[in-house]
Amino acid sequence: MGESKFDVLMQVPAEVRPRTARVRVPVTFTEVLATINEHGFQFPFIAKPDVGERGWMVKRINAEHELRSYWENASAVPVDFILQELIDLPLEFGVYYQRYPSQAHGQVTSITGKAFLSVVGDGTRTLQQLIAENPRAVLQWQTLATRFRHQLLDVLPAGHRLELESIGNHCLGTTFLNANHLITGRLNQSFDRISKQIPGFFFGRYDLRCATWADLENGRVQILELNGCGAEPAHIYHPGASLRAAIKTLIRHWRTLYEISVENHHRGVPYLSLREARRYYRRARALK
Repeated sequence: MGESKFDVLMQVPAEVRPRTARVRVPVTFTEVLATINEHGFQFPFIAKPDVGERGWMVKRINAEHELRSYWENASAVPVDFILQELIDLPLEFGVYYQRYPSQAHGQVTSITGKAFLSVVGDGTRTLQQLIAENPRAVLQWQTLATRFRHQLLDVLPAGHRLELESIGNHCLGTTFLNANHLITGRLNQSFDRISKQIPGFFFGRYDLRCATWADLENGRVQILELNGCGAEPAHIYHPGASLRAAIKTLIRHWRTLYEISVENHHRGVPYLSLREARRYYRRARALK
């Protein structure tokens, strides 16, 4: 809440981190284009604010005019923003990891699978009708009507699946799925190896993409973001999941956070002061 996403991501090992650059505002559009050239970005890529949450201002940038529009919006806020190469891998997960500072090894406690917003054709209904009849898609109507304005009257062939949104965020229509069955000893070892390379990291969620479940288990992933104690074990949002079970999970999650914080404090890490907490909070709220 208020921390720099870029600064956090730069702590992640380079081999599991996409090409990423930060653009500080104020900045001219010419300077933005120079940053793209300097880092070798090709359209499409992802743009997102350096401070933000829950999908706010996260956009796929397909062309220069979309980048110009994004730059104008970011400059108006104003907010520094991040450019990140598009990782076009089929699977996206949120992987929650924890390790007590006094322990040699940690573990993954939650895996959230992500089913991107999509519709399936039946050979009869138009894309506009399919969106209107999809309870998640209809909530994104204004965005989708603009994005697919030249295809709304097309009839999708029977069985054809069309992905409407490629960004795996709940508020953009993605369905969060409980994938805790994928937690194995091998997976714990893989994320131990990655996590121990991040200074002072003991608790948080990796948002990542990979090609296969086997790649996930073996740590062959690309980490899009690393979220700390403000992140949730999002498998609790699986459709039809028990509210009681979700509350128990959150209580256990917060208890672990507290215990890790106490251990770190005994090792010389100061607690966040109320003044610092207010500063972070106000910084985050000012961008909304």
